[in-house]
Parts: sequence; C-alpha cells; structure tokens
Amino acid sequence: MNELKQAQPHNGFPPSNLPRDPETGYFLDIPARIREIYTHNCFMSDFFHIHIDEIYCGGAQVSLHIEHDKHANHRNVVHGGVLTALADSVLGVTGASVGEAVVTASFSMDFISNVSMDGIVRMISNVKHHGRSTMVIIGEMYDEKNRLLATMLASMVNVDKIDGIPRKW
Repeated sequence: MNELKQAQPHNGFPPSNLPRDPETGYFLDIPARIREIYTHNCFMSDFFHIHIDEIYCGGAQVSLHIEHDKHANHRNVVHGGVLTALADSVLGVTGASVGEAVVTASFSMDFISNVSMDGIVRMISNVKHHGRSTMVIIGEMYDEKNRLLATMLASMVNVDKIDGIPRKW
C-alpha cells in the first residue's frame, strides 16, 4: 500500500526532478516547475495549443495562435468560446504562481473587440486577492497590435497547496 502511495504524484501533479533549495524545499526555477505541471494539461497543450509565455509571482501570460480553420465561427470571426478558453487557461497557471491549486468558482469576460484571423492573442493575468480559501484573478487580452480585446474577472477556490512553490518568490 505504501509503495502505491509513493508512486502517485503529489496532489495530482506529476513528480519533478527539478532542483530545489535544500533549506526551504522550494523549486529553484519556479516557472520551470509550473510549465512542467502544465505540459500534462491535454486541454491546453494538445487540444488548443496554448503557450505559456511568462510566469511571475502573482501572474502569468499565455498565448494562442488563431487559425481560421480551427477557431472561426459561422460568421467568419473568432468564436468567443475560443477566447474564453484562453482566458480560463491562464487561471490555473496564475494560481500556481503563488503556490495554489485552484478551481474556477465564477468567471466573467467582457469582449471589447474581435481579433484578426491568423494572429497571436495573449492573455495577461494578475492575482488581485489571495485569501486562505479564495483568490480573485483579473486579466486582459490583447492582439499582436496591442489592442485590448477583452477583460476577465474570476473568483477561484484554493483547493490545495502546490508543493515546492511558495506564496511569494
């Protein structure tokens, strides 16, 4: 029974061989650890091909290359669900940046402008509130010309701590 428990990843996250600080136990390269966790997220990596551009304490930036044949709706514009999926994808990464495994409790998105086909869209997020059991994350979505496309507000539930990632770094 103990062997089975040891073979399973901690908190559902894959194990890591990345180096840790011997005194604190924190990963020395926290962005690398978060990327390692999210390489196993099939929705982000295999289905949507969402790229994690940047991770910093309390925030992240993810991006998606918009392709007409994959992301257009019947009106020949990018489907709002694609943009919402991109926005939702940044939330887990942002929570992880402060050592929290999170799930979405509520999520709202305001669309301001649509994006051109065959371009890059990026979502930038920041933690606005980090409590014991909840987190509020805000975000803004931009195109390649740095035009604001959408804003996001999400309330998250902190469901677990992520081993090796501190609240502040």
